[in-house]
Amino acid sequence: MQDCTIGVDIGGTNIRAARISPQGEILRKKIVPGSRDPSTAIKLIFGLISEMDAPDVLAIGIGVPGRVDGETGAVLSGGYLDLSGCDIKALTEKTFNRPVAISNDCSMALVGETAVGAAAGAASAVMLTIGTGIGGASMENGRIVQGRQSAGQLGHIIVNHNGRKCVCGQRGCVETESSGTALGRHIEEAGYPAEIRFDDILQLARAGDERALEVLRNWAGPLRAAIGSLSASFDPAVFLLGGGMGQAAVAALGFLPRAQGWYSTDIRAAALGDDAGMIGAGLMARRLVETSPAVPAKTRGKHIVFVNGIPASGKSTLARMLSQQTGWPVLALDTIKNPFLEHIEGVDRLFNRTLGKASYQAIFQIIKDAPEGSGFIVDAWFGFQPIELLKEHLEKAGAAELAEIWCHAPAEVVAERYRARLADRLPGHPGEGYIPELIALAARAEPTGLAPVFDVDTTLPPDDVAVLSWVKAAFAKGPPGWQRRVA
Repeated sequence: MQDCTIGVDIGGTNIRAARISPQGEILRKKIVPGSRDPSTAIKLIFGLISEMDAPDVLAIGIGVPGRVDGETGAVLSGGYLDLSGCDIKALTEKTFNRPVAISNDCSMALVGETAVGAAAGAASAVMLTIGTGIGGASMENGRIVQGRQSAGQLGHIIVNHNGRKCVCGQRGCVETESSGTALGRHIEEAGYPAEIRFDDILQLARAGDERALEVLRNWAGPLRAAIGSLSASFDPAVFLLGGGMGQAAVAALGFLPRAQGWYSTDIRAAALGDDAGMIGAGLMARRLVETSPAVPAKTRGKHIVFVNGIPASGKSTLARMLSQQTGWPVLALDTIKNPFLEHIEGVDRLFNRTLGKASYQAIFQIIKDAPEGSGFIVDAWFGFQPIELLKEHLEKAGAAELAEIWCHAPAEVVAERYRARLADRLPGHPGEGYIPELIALAARAEPTGLAPVFDVDTTLPPDDVAVLSWVKAAFAKGPPGWQRRVA
């Protein structure tokens, strides 16, 4: 049995899923009616994936309507179905334990068309999908152009500054002038009855009917302008028109005068129809696996638990328990800093803080140098350094998954704990004079906000089982063997 992937295309009317071969062939597919409700849609998507899933599935690709962050797969906004409130990538990975590629649905369709469709073999291409609205995507050197986050919103090229207001906030976007919705408006404004079909308009235009010709010119003219602008911007080898009205748009362009000037482009109708998104999603999922480091997907990257809290919040006790149960090592600021304090005399608070910064950096350097799939428990008060610095450390360390345990206690409890342990602290640590600052810090301290949080009031009896169960759920794809320890 050959390895395959699953491609999912979330459409306005239907949701489609298929098993896709390495060559882009559809081995099996299923289509179900969609839903505008995100929770219902996700259940439908997961139901389809479950039907297509098997041991030979390497990865899953999902084409999502709306803007998608090309780097993280986060859905930034949606249209008829808005999944921006759901981390569908993480949820799918957790549910099916497979790598997941997420991209805009038009980007997925373009991948399919350049692999086995109308633009097969083209290294550069631009595509507009014409339906209720107009989607877009561009490819350069065989890769989808992502830009800063979500390049490819090509339906929002402005073609008429005095045009209608678009949902994006601009006026006169090509979507407002040349979408399927716009075609219906042009037909209505021309006085045709509501039941007339595009094929009827096309037949009349071919017979020389001036009213029908005017409808096609009004619809296709702005589209031609957008194609010209995009051709000047990208200079693609092929320009594709797809979606439910792609073939119709190509036909309508034929009634316009031949384009003159520098930007003559090979315009083609997409060939794969409604299958393009599924095929592209499956192929993009395969590329995700093939271009990732040669490490099993479930163990790729580093897994880190922040045990976070201000000094004397009770975090170290919890970190040790978690380490004993999971087998993951604890990396703590004091573990790195204290040997220096034993050998350096006369350390004042400023130098102690400098040692703390260096220890903080050393923790993430240790994680960076560890093998892929390693897990760590970092015991620290993360608020003593800027959150942007923490993000930089995490990126350099190769952090794949994060979870945070937030340890806290009332200010008076924290103060008494800190006072009680002063005699055991090495010289160089802040003394009793630090306690008023600590009390004030207890009132404003908060988690990092970079990961899911488990809240622990350390004045209550410890519930190790609850902590471990939460960690197990948060790291369902952790390093091999660790689940057995926390089971």
